[in-house]
Amino acid sequence: MVLHPLPAFADNYIWCLHNGEEALVVDPGEDRGVLDWLGREGLSLRTILITHHHPDHTAGVAALREATGAEVIGPAREVLPEPVRRVAGGDRVQALGQDFEVIDVPGHTAGHIAYFLPASAGAPPLLFCGDTLFSGGCGRLFEGTPHQMLASLRRLASLPDDTQVCCTHEYTLANLAFARAVEPDNPDLAEYLVHCRELRERNFPTLPSSIGLEKRVNPFLRSAEPAIVRAVAGHTGVEPADPVAAFAALREWKNVYR
Repeated sequence: MVLHPLPAFADNYIWCLHNGEEALVVDPGEDRGVLDWLGREGLSLRTILITHHHPDHTAGVAALREATGAEVIGPAREVLPEPVRRVAGGDRVQALGQDFEVIDVPGHTAGHIAYFLPASAGAPPLLFCGDTLFSGGCGRLFEGTPHQMLASLRRLASLPDDTQVCCTHEYTLANLAFARAVEPDNPDLAEYLVHCRELRERNFPTLPSSIGLEKRVNPFLRSAEPAIVRAVAGHTGVEPADPVAAFAALREWKNVYR
């Protein structure tokens, strides 16, 4: 299986997975780039996976389905371009001979889901997480609550450390700048920031990341760490009452950080 991040718009990635003959794509916000890629690689598109309803993740679905006949699979509780096979947490999705687990991850949107592929044949696990988890960050809470998003991130953090995190935006450098403001003495974060700057200088993706790495550098997976709780309290002037309050204050801080 070959994994490929296909750039789209200013900073999206449409994740593509293929076996040399057939392919699936995740969150195609546009169709032309996907069709061109399929043609160059000589691949047939069999499956389209959707994590949530935002247009930059779905606008290419209808044209791709019409052009290729691919099956579209998406979250049970979101408005999507029909027809869609609806799935929710605990369901399994068979695609390209692989068995994906569906995980409910509300927060960014109310019905957001992720797709997890366990390790097999020496390949590490894969996570297609949409806009829930970013490298060094997490999605804005457009429809969900801090409690929901924190629970979703904790669920993703429980996956194996070598899980490859395939999020859908190249937000890494901006996220890490904020992370450094929150946790300036984190040596793993400092090292990762240097690495990601070098990648972007060469126009390479910073993704995929990994769950193990994110647990070391991502403040939203570390929001209960004493250093981050202290930073939040210093920023707001109020000691967080509980982990959800600490997470909510951290997310609000990120919303206004420049």
